[in-house]
Amino acid sequence: MTLYSFILLIHVFSAILGMGPGFVMIYIVTRATNMTELRHAYFIRNRLHIFVMVGGTLLLLSGLTMGAIRPYLFQMKWYITSLILFIIALGFGPLVLSPRSRPIKTLLKNHTDNKIPEEYYTLSRTLFFYERIENVIFLIIIVLMVLKPF
Repeated sequence: MTLYSFILLIHVFSAILGMGPGFVMIYIVTRATNMTELRHAYFIRNRLHIFVMVGGTLLLLSGLTMGAIRPYLFQMKWYITSLILFIIALGFGPLVLSPRSRPIKTLLKNHTDNKIPEEYYTLSRTLFFYERIENVIFLIIIVLMVLKPF
């Protein structure tokens, strides 16, 4: 196995580790029927987010390493487009998702009744809208990586 093949293997495993859990994070919390379940669902979601962060970091590092090993990749439009989309998706976390998840975290911490308040549904719809956009970006990246269309 060459170094490049080994890095490619790490890259594929990183995609599974980093992107896989990201696609189910919305589903986990939408099944909660009361605040106890919702808090637990967000606890699980936060634990999964660790895999997303580690996998995403390894994904970026392994992708750039493959580009360093084979510099012609930086001339391939599919590679550059994937990199740009990945950086945009990375920016979603602190710039788009975090500000929209903060009020939800506050609500989960401070709400005393076991009934999920209507405010949560409003806040979560907005957050999940942007998470779905990020998921679409990741799906486009996966298509570009597999098909290498240009």
